Amino acid sequence: MQGSQTRSIGALVFDGFETLDLFGPVQMLGSVRDTFHISMVAQTSGHVTSRHGQQIKVDHRFQDERPYDLILVPGGPGTWDQIQNAGLLNWLTRASSRAEAVMSVCTGAAFLANAGLLENRSATTNKLNFDWVTQFGETVDWKGRARWVQDGTFFTSSGVTAGMDMSLAVVEHLLGTNAAEEAATHSEYVRQTDPANDPFAVHFGVE
Repeated sequence: MQGSQTRSIGALVFDGFETLDLFGPVQMLGSVRDTFHISMVAQTSGHVTSRHGQQIKVDHRFQDERPYDLILVPGGPGTWDQIQNAGLLNWLTRASSRAEAVMSVCTGAAFLANAGLLENRSATTNKLNFDWVTQFGETVDWKGRARWVQDGTFFTSSGVTAGMDMSLAVVEHLLGTNAAEEAATHSEYVRQTDPANDPFAVHFGVE
C-alpha cells in the first residue's frame, strides 16, 4: 500500500499524555515532506497538559467527527484516568473504522483494547505496565517480547521511544523503505527495524 497523496493524522491528546509517545511519532511522520497533516484531537477544545507540564492546543474535538487517514494514540499516566471514558472510546471506534492505519504507543494500547478494537488481533504495549494494559480485551493476543506489532491496519508499540520505530514502520508500509530511512536520517535517529528486538521485555521479565 503505497502512494504520495497527503494523509491526515488525528492524534489523540488528553491530560497526562506521555510527551514522547506523541511527539516521537509526530517528529518522524512530520519529517516526510508534504505527506502528513497532523491534528491534535481531544474531547473538548482549548488545551491539554502533558505529564511533563506542557500545554498543547487542541485542533479538533471528538464531536467534530472529522475523518482521518491515520490515528495516533499515545499513552501516559493520564491513561488510567481516561480508560473508561466512553466519549473517548466511542470516538476511537468511529475514527478507526475510517482509517487506513491506527497506531498506539505505550499504554495507549489499553484504549484500543478497551474499545474492542484489538479483539482477535496481536498487539503489544509498554512492558513496565504490561500486566495492567493486558487486562483489557478478551481475545487480544498480547505479545510480550515485541518492540512493535502490526496486525492488519493496527500498529501497536512498546514504551515511549518504541513509538518512533513503529511510526517509521508505518511510513515504510505506506510509502516505502526510502521514505522511512529519509525520515529517520532527517531526525538523526538510528532506526530499529526489527520489531522483535525488545530488550525491555527482558528487563521487566515479560515474555
